[in-house]
Amino acid sequence: MQKTLFDKIWDAHVVTTAEGGQEVLYIDRHFIHEVTSPQAFAGLRARSLPVFRPAQTIATADHNVPTKNQHLPIEEPLSRSQVEKLTENCTEFGVELYGLGHPYQGIVHVIGPELGITQPGQTIVCGDSHTSTHGAFGNIAFGIGTSQVEQVLATQCLLLKKPKRMRITVDGRLAPGVLSKDIILYIIAQLSAAGGTGYFVEYAGSAIRALSMEARMTICNMSIEMGARGGLIAPDETTFDYLRGRAFAPQGAAFEAAVEQWRELYSDPGASFDQEYQFRAEDIAPMLTYGTNPGMGIRISEVIPTAPTPGDSVASFSKSLEYMGFDPGESMLGKPVRYVFIGSCTNSRIEDLRLVAQFVQGKQKAAGVSAMIVPGSQQVAKQAQAEGLDKIFAAAGFDFREPGCSACLGMNEDKVPAGEYCVSTSNRNFEGRQGPGARTILASPLTAAAAAVAGEIVDVRNWGIEN
Repeated sequence: MQKTLFDKIWDAHVVTTAEGGQEVLYIDRHFIHEVTSPQAFAGLRARSLPVFRPAQTIATADHNVPTKNQHLPIEEPLSRSQVEKLTENCTEFGVELYGLGHPYQGIVHVIGPELGITQPGQTIVCGDSHTSTHGAFGNIAFGIGTSQVEQVLATQCLLLKKPKRMRITVDGRLAPGVLSKDIILYIIAQLSAAGGTGYFVEYAGSAIRALSMEARMTICNMSIEMGARGGLIAPDETTFDYLRGRAFAPQGAAFEAAVEQWRELYSDPGASFDQEYQFRAEDIAPMLTYGTNPGMGIRISEVIPTAPTPGDSVASFSKSLEYMGFDPGESMLGKPVRYVFIGSCTNSRIEDLRLVAQFVQGKQKAAGVSAMIVPGSQQVAKQAQAEGLDKIFAAAGFDFREPGCSACLGMNEDKVPAGEYCVSTSNRNFEGRQGPGARTILASPLTAAAAAVAGEIVDVRNWGIEN
């Protein structure tokens, strides 16, 4: 029987089948942070249960941490309480914690891959929807709720219904100035924010194969934004080269043996998918969102639609435009922007920072623009400093912060003021996502950097970009 990559990994992790068609799935790696873990640990405590396999759980502080003066106590009371509770729980239950001040601290979906904890063929979960990021390595990674976090801590297993399989193929070559963020925003705009509901998505095709690991992580990260359970990409030499020598990856002969096993992780020729889509890389341009869900996206040269796209109602379409202050048929080019955020688990890795630094070198951000760059981890921050990127950012007037989720979401001090537009490299543009009343426009790191320099939305392809 020909199997998809998803089927191979899922079937290898099924412990038993329960009544009603659900299956007990073994979980190889569990990531936790300060937001969704407190109630789970409280549940264990109430039942006098230990963490079943603490060595397979890694914790870090990311959502609530400040991105300035991390050596000082957290000022915001709720954030301080959540981070302190994470420390207490990990100490009590024997879970490894990369907290503030630890050299491995950072956004949970950045540190797993860069440390080599994330590996092909695994099942990975976290109480965070963007756990799908890890699927870029050829594994089944998905977000879970707080009650499921408790289940994994207690049993290292989950009771689940197997999702349907979708394959999205992108062939061809991207034009200069078009990044992986544009690929996934384009796909979501074509399929809608609900187009992947009930599916686990495999990304394939020559355009996907040509991407670096960090670019692939951006693609898989936003699978959840089209309603999918997660996304994955078959591992290849790019994957193996990335993992070789990482701190927690196998070393020496053990790594080569692991690679031989990882080479078997692909969808068999003729394997059946429940749904398939094909796209051409040449059709993709720099993308922007104009509404309040990631499916409301257009090429930067297009105008805002005059009617809702599939998956949106007339009422939600009108409400979105009213919130954003846009009109149907309007171009977004030339729209003034006062806030730019480059960071989040989608686009805060060293490649993202290198791209931005290359673009802004010798330039200055526009007067009145607040441009924030937040690395995804301590490792990324140190690498950026070693390469002198921080000095380039400073010379251009960009604010280079300390690691954390930052202005991706309004759970910490880095918020966008009400009514202001923020061109953001994050993953969600919901109402109030970056602060009460804030208006988020999702874009790639290049498009965001260009907006900061110009003080308005511009087409980065007109700035002499080369891929």
